[in-house]
Amino acid sequence: MRRRQFIGGVAVCSMLRPLPAHAQSPKLHRVGFLSPGSFDPDTYPGRLTGELTKHLAQKGFGPGVHLELIKQGAEGHLDRLPGLVAELIASKVDVIVAFSYRVAAAAKKGTSTVPTVIFSTGDPVKTHLVASLNRPGGNITGISDVAAELAPKRLQLLKQAAPQLQRVALLWNAGDLGMTARYEATAAAAKTLNMTVLALGVREPNDFGDAFAAMEGSMPDGLLMVADALTALNRKRVFDFAATHRLPAIYEADNFARDGGLMSYGPDEAETIERGANLLERILKGEKPADLPLEQPTRFRFIVNLKTAQSLGLRIPQSTLLLADELIE
Repeated sequence: MRRRQFIGGVAVCSMLRPLPAHAQSPKLHRVGFLSPGSFDPDTYPGRLTGELTKHLAQKGFGPGVHLELIKQGAEGHLDRLPGLVAELIASKVDVIVAFSYRVAAAAKKGTSTVPTVIFSTGDPVKTHLVASLNRPGGNITGISDVAAELAPKRLQLLKQAAPQLQRVALLWNAGDLGMTARYEATAAAAKTLNMTVLALGVREPNDFGDAFAAMEGSMPDGLLMVADALTALNRKRVFDFAATHRLPAIYEADNFARDGGLMSYGPDEAETIERGANLLERILKGEKPADLPLEQPTRFRFIVNLKTAQSLGLRIPQSTLLLADELIE
């Protein structure tokens, strides 16, 4: 009788003992992606979200097994951002990925504890998202902006393509503090190059008509457009205006040149994705954003759309074409 009781006790203890580590379910990490617009594949947030997910899978965070993706897009209604941040927090995300300054600012206001990785926010120090690039403090890290370094190069490339350039129109989202800081860096660079600036700030799609009217009233020699969700959404209208008026233009990201813009010069998106994925991996493994310096781009790509140049009747010097990383024909 005692022997049967002993065997029964062993069986109960075995049932109560934790399963071996190899039999336990893997930890599921939740990553919340927050966009000012949508996550369509042809948008910046859409492309980066897809590529970041691939990189995380290569690092052992496979979607559906070790990783759950929660996407929240404001669809252009930025007043929804505080509510979307609250929804991500209620979903108990381990980290928020914020695209654009307005999104990052909403995330910062909504939580001081959930780690946040930022992309395309303008200068994060100047806009007070972080204390410094090397010691961000708080719960935010990510990819920093280098507009002050890139602006002179963009303007120089535009002038090389169109040597008559003296007056440049700068088109940007004036409702975004991060993009305004990027415009200011570009305007300062233009002045050092003895260029006159036509400032064209827009806040909503209807403002583009006013910007076009201002250029028609006093046509500039060239155009530089700061890239964000608003300008990207209306890029085809800008391309059409430039084509109609044979206006040389340079943009900040590859996809603008591939979509029909004349030229682009900006950070290598592949490097941005790789560095961003590394930051996410380190956070998911337990490191604190406050201890992770913001990453700065080190590789840049110059793309020229030869088909667009031909339609503009623009003969780009061979010396400029030799600088291009990619020529689109």
